Amino acid sequence: QVQLLESGGGLVQAGGSLRLSCAASGRIFSINVMGWYRQAPGKQRELVASIASGGSTNYPDSLKGRFTISRDNAENVVYLQMNSLKPEDTAVYYCNADVSLRDYYRTRNTYWGQGTQVTVSS
Repeated sequence: QVQLLESGGGLVQAGGSLRLSCAASGRIFSINVMGWYRQAPGKQRELVASIASGGSTNYPDSLKGRFTISRDNAENVVYLQMNSLKPEDTAVYYCNADVSLRDYYRTRNTYWGQGTQVTVSS
């Protein structure tokens, strides 16, 4: 019903930057919250950033100042700008969207992308 396609991951040296993108497509009426999560090997998936349709953002304290989330509501795209990357930022980054579907009931579901690998070398 809804697909999330991530791009922008890769290998970067410590101190470098990357910009992730995630485009949502399908039977979308509206997207309420979009976010990025990450999962490192052997660790639980954790929130990186989220942004509501009105633009309010949420970050864990540990990432404030280095990561910036933004979105294009018209195109259903969410971005994650990552600066001053550290080796501990290495993880698979997942896009997440809380979607109201274009159906009779405006069914609300949460969708995940397939993940994109970010590797930060020291």
